[in-house]
Amino acid sequence: MLSFLGAVMRTTISLEDELVSEAKELSGITESGVLFREALRALIQRESARQLIQLHGTAPDLEDIPRRQADVR
Repeated sequence: MLSFLGAVMRTTISLEDELVSEAKELSGITESGVLFREALRALIQRESARQLIQLHGTAPDLEDIPRRQADVR
């Protein structure tokens, strides 16, 4: 089995049936394992973006990111 970080954790969770059904209906994902992995990825992405927004450009010690110059003709 492939995993995101190279390790697999198995756990038992209790979820509301209505919540799982709505998530499956909205996403079109029918397999619970796939649904939960996608939900965790979405949560990680959302929280990472939230933390980035909270920085408000207040990381003055970061090095500039090199960018390619666009060809101007």
